[in-house]
Amino acid sequence: MDALRTNRPSLDALRHMPVSDVIALPAEHLALLQTDAREALDAAKRMQDWIEAAIALRYEQRAIGARAAAGKDTGTVRFQDGAVEIAVDLPKKVEWDQVRLAALSEQIRAGGEDPGQYVEVSVKVSERAYTAWPERIRAAFEPARTVRTGRATYRLAIMSETALRDSPHGAGVIPLRGGR
Repeated sequence: MDALRTNRPSLDALRHMPVSDVIALPAEHLALLQTDAREALDAAKRMQDWIEAAIALRYEQRAIGARAAAGKDTGTVRFQDGAVEIAVDLPKKVEWDQVRLAALSEQIRAGGEDPGQYVEVSVKVSERAYTAWPERIRAAFEPARTVRTGRATYRLAIMSETALRDSPHGAGVIPLRGGR
């Protein structure tokens, strides 16, 4: 395993390689590089979180004061620290009680007005529920259903020789020893 770690390109070298060379790397190298990249990304995210937390601690009280001076509870405020302008955005996240909105919509309809002028109605179907429905119900809903795929993800893991030998997918696979 140590030979695999030393006999492969680094992440830094990899970014300068043509994709055809990357594709040609042994699967074990790709697996190790994928792990390295994931670990580097995780470390960068932790560092970013650390820096963001320090920035929030440093400027939170000034942001609260700026927001109070502007007479607002949410939104963006700006202030300066030396030559740096700090823009702090506190987004507004509104949630509506769906049961109460339905009742209000019925009151509006009973009053002779169109509730569509005041509220938007959204209908959703849980995919888990859909797959559990009887066939006749699913067939009725099928024309209203569109399935799109997301981005495929690939996770590579290096198997031990024993696991490779015992794997139903390992037949005819020769373990890599050393370089390319």
